[in-house]
Amino acid sequence: MLAIGYCAAVRGIGAYVVRVEVVGIPTTDIGIHIVGLADRSIQESKERVNAAIRSSGFLFPTYKVVVNLAPADVRKEGAAFDVALALTILAMDQQLDAHRLRDVVAIGELALDGSVKPVGGVLPIAISLKQSSHRRLIVPARNLAEAALVDGLTLFPVHTLTQAVDVVLGRGQPGVSSNGKPEHFDARSQHFDEDLEDVKGQERARRAMEVAAAGGHNLLFIGPPGSGKTMLARRMPSIMPAMSCDEALEVTTLYSVSGLLRHSSRLLTERPFRAPHHTVSAIALAGGGSVPRPGEVSLAHHGVLFLDEMAEFSRGALEVLRQPLEDGAVTISRAGRAITYPANFMLLASLNPCPCGYHGDRLRGCSCSPIAIARYLSKISGPLLDRIDMHVDVPRMPYEDMSTRAKAEQSFRVRSRVEAARTLQRVRLGPTGTNAAMPAKSLREHCALDDRARPLLAAAVMKLHLSARAHDRILRVARTIADLAGARTIETAHLAEAIGYRSLDRSRGID
Repeated sequence: MLAIGYCAAVRGIGAYVVRVEVVGIPTTDIGIHIVGLADRSIQESKERVNAAIRSSGFLFPTYKVVVNLAPADVRKEGAAFDVALALTILAMDQQLDAHRLRDVVAIGELALDGSVKPVGGVLPIAISLKQSSHRRLIVPARNLAEAALVDGLTLFPVHTLTQAVDVVLGRGQPGVSSNGKPEHFDARSQHFDEDLEDVKGQERARRAMEVAAAGGHNLLFIGPPGSGKTMLARRMPSIMPAMSCDEALEVTTLYSVSGLLRHSSRLLTERPFRAPHHTVSAIALAGGGSVPRPGEVSLAHHGVLFLDEMAEFSRGALEVLRQPLEDGAVTISRAGRAITYPANFMLLASLNPCPCGYHGDRLRGCSCSPIAIARYLSKISGPLLDRIDMHVDVPRMPYEDMSTRAKAEQSFRVRSRVEAARTLQRVRLGPTGTNAAMPAKSLREHCALDDRARPLLAAAVMKLHLSARAHDRILRVARTIADLAGARTIETAHLAEAIGYRSLDRSRGID
């Protein structure tokens, strides 16, 4: 007898319904045989499904069971097929009504005792079902909150295979109607443990952070050890605008695909802050692997990717940043397929000025030779440096700043100015527009310079040997500074401040 059930598989940040076809063949070759481009994890599910069926009090067929996962030309990975396989095998063996499987999609991993374990990718699966004819979803109980973020579905949370069988037979608890996005979503109410008021001194660096947050610009801090670069960087999310509900759903989907929501199925409302170690590989940074997964650049989507001590990262890892910094996405190509993950993040990095860290320091001498300094900084290529809008010196703090009892400005006050500047950008560029991502064709309209400002920019381009990309990024930063000041046009002071945020260009030319 042929039985047909349904599961779903993740592809990129999307998903598709998989048709599970099961047929029994009388032969002495007893067991499960799976076809349809199933990877090793699915092949290993044969023993899990067999043990789970027996542990749950059902009979396992005493003949050959052939399973086809359609479409057969698309490779399938993961353990989320277990529950659907078990249900369809039982239907084929007439231990439950096969017709009841027609409108049900089942996902979940089975343990040997028949319990259902949570899986990754539930959110994109639930989203994909809204575009299909299936509206009933059997889901691991610990993934219920994640699936409930999508409206229009009837969800059946289960802890065991027996409960899943009861759902199919209509004997289980009634389904739960998914509510979709939270009705009172407000990411602005979140609390940050790290606040800018904790940072003493470094007024120029704090100002640079405000400008970067207001326009979505990439930012590089250069300074000696202990000057506060990392402390400043970790407080960047506290001054960034709150995420919209759509942005939160995108971020949550990426974390679901990565398997990072299995034990915390909720909508993520805080902007991501990813800080990989400098030993991270290019694949871990950009994404990939034999089973492609999002990398750090995608996990930082709509948030911050922080590279502490940037020159310590390998040249290969740093160079993979060039595509996502330019396109806001990263494409991973494998044989016969290509997967694109979003990667619209703010790059925030710190850098010592030399290997010992004290080049240019007023109180401590540098022990590095000019050749060693050049070799150290050469890890950051000109094209990559071009894509970082702002390079800001963070000098050693004087004792007076460290010992002062006066409190600095709190993050929420800076954030209010940042959000006001973002409001102007949305009016100018659209609901998702930022100055950092302003199209080149819009620069002439929105970043026009007057007769006094044009000679200043021309002199900077000639003296600093700026590329066309660096020229445009200076204009975008100047536009953000004008927005923070509430100015309709870019004035000379705004442009001069933007040029001042190119300290590495002042110390070396860009080829």
